[in-house]
Parts: sequence; structure tokens; C-alpha cells
Amino acid sequence: MAVPSGDPDFVLSLARGLQVIEAFHEKPRGMTVSEVAAKTGLSRASVRRLLVTLESLGYAEHAGSHFRLTSRVLRLGFSFLSSTSLASLSLPILEQLSAHIRESCSVSVLDGGDIVYVARSAPKRVMTIDLGVGSRLPAYCTSMGRVLLGALTLSEFEQYLAEAELMALTSKTICEREELMPLIEGVRNHGYALVDEELELGLRSIAVPVFSQTGRVVAAMNSGVHAARVSCLELVERILPALRDHARMLGQMIP
Repeated sequence: MAVPSGDPDFVLSLARGLQVIEAFHEKPRGMTVSEVAAKTGLSRASVRRLLVTLESLGYAEHAGSHFRLTSRVLRLGFSFLSSTSLASLSLPILEQLSAHIRESCSVSVLDGGDIVYVARSAPKRVMTIDLGVGSRLPAYCTSMGRVLLGALTLSEFEQYLAEAELMALTSKTICEREELMPLIEGVRNHGYALVDEELELGLRSIAVPVFSQTGRVVAAMNSGVHAARVSCLELVERILPALRDHARMLGQMIP
């Protein structure tokens, strides 16, 4: 964790508490004090005090030597979602789009190296992962992630590549840095990203950027389909035009 040098307004204890909370990502069964300490680089004593504090506030609980987060932590995410108009503006448009194309649709934003779902309409479940608002997925192998990476400046994207942990999630995942750079450039040029079974076998998805009224890319919108049922050609010919229309509708409502 980088600590601003000489900043009297920086609250180190708060930063460490948030670091401990983030350490539980993808650890629903909990972690020991030693495991959290190893992941955060904090001392075991500091981690234990922070976990006991979180437990006292209702954000954590423990059984035996393992601590885990409680559902109260969701309030932190919902506070963000309720403070932004993007989630509330997206949902009715996604529901309209989903009803029109009869497929699952989502809107997400970029957070570090991940995309975070802010709205979703899913008449059919197309993934083994149960996605909902607040779910996170790696940007490099998702259609919405590639659209959002394409909106970064060259220096921002190079920094992302330098820091990202890229791994093959399926036999089709493109995760080599040398392949991703021209791939993202193609996304910029074509205005959409199509991912074919790279995140999960049997899943195809296509995404487009959501531009604000001022021309900023503020989010990405996608549709995910079963690969056995919908071809890549159908994604481009049938779903992409509808996706672009609805992304435009959403963007026109964002300053």
C-alpha cells in the first residue's frame, strides 16, 4: 500500500482497514489472521486488531481461527451505487434491451484491473458464475473489460499491462501481453469487443462503450449468450445493432 508522504490528512488506520476488507476478495469461506497478514503485508498484531474492530462494528465474524466478512460490508458498495445515477439509469434500459434480444445484458465500470457490474438484466442464466450488482471479473478476458481498456490512454493501458495478473481461464483465453495490445487497438477501431469462450467455456459476449454527452466513455454495456445457441456472426449482425442503440440511449442521459 502506497502511503502519501507527509500528508497530514491521510488516515493510515482507515487505509489499513480497507486493505484488510479487500483481502477477502474471492475468499467466501474466510481467512486466518496469518493469511490476511501475508496477503496485505501487515503485521499479525495489526491485522488482528483490525479484524476485531470490524467484528465489533458488524462487518466481520469469526469461527475458530477463521474470520470472514458479513453481509454488512455490502452497505459500502450499495452506498456507492445509490450515490450514482448510472445504476438507476441503466436498469430500465437493460430490461428493455434484454426483452428485445431475449438475452442477458449488463452495464459495468472499470475499477483497477477488474470490471464491476453496476446493473444487470438476466432473463436467462448463461454463466456458471452467479453474477449480480457489485460482481467483479477480470478486464482482460471480458468483452466489457476490453471495451473499457480501449478507452484508456496508451500510458494507462501500458501501466495496466505491467500490473495485471494475466492467466488463462479457458483453453481459448488470450492472456499474452503481446497479443492483447493489438487486440485492444482493434476494439478501439471497431467500437465493440467480442469475446468467444475466453472467460468461461460455452459463453460468448459482445460489448460496446457507453459515451456520455461530452464524449467520455463512462461504462460498457454487453450481452452474454450460450455459445451453442448463438454464433459470433449472429452476435454481430443481430445483437450488436440493438446493443449500440441502447448504449446510445443511456449515454444521452449522462452529462
